[in-house]
Amino acid sequence: MIVVVMGVSGCGKSTVGQKIAERLGCAFRDGDEFHSEANRAKMHAGIPLNDDDRKPWLESIRTYMDETTNGGGSLVVACSALKQRYRDVLRGKTGNTEFVYLKGDFDLLQGRLAARKDHFFNPNLLRSQFDALEEPTDAIVVNIALPPDSIVDEAVTQLQTRATHRPAA
Repeated sequence: MIVVVMGVSGCGKSTVGQKIAERLGCAFRDGDEFHSEANRAKMHAGIPLNDDDRKPWLESIRTYMDETTNGGGSLVVACSALKQRYRDVLRGKTGNTEFVYLKGDFDLLQGRLAARKDHFFNPNLLRSQFDALEEPTDAIVVNIALPPDSIVDEAVTQLQTRATHRPAA
């Protein structure tokens, strides 16, 4: 199984994703690690990424996901995955990818980003992320106002429920 923890910047993707991976006993990678230097520079300068910027980034994450899980292992990846077409790239053809959407309101996230230090993401881009966000209809949705451990508990419970009800391949 592959789990993509998704949402706008500041929602807790990395923290929650690491904890889910620990709970499931599998590897974790942060999608930010796959950004090119050009993408990082754009975001740092407050310039939103466009689809052309995101395409190679998403494809490199998907390639990593395939390489990591070819032997049957599981993986958790943190990635904004703001639009349905981005999630389609990340979902791939295997049908073993689940999305956990960390949902929060603008004011809460703006406060979190203002307090965050040493990250390339410019907090002024938060509005553009909300504008680009196409909320998923097939994801596990967890409210980020909950404490991190409660978010993880809810996500893992729902992931386990989905795994037991998934048809055999």
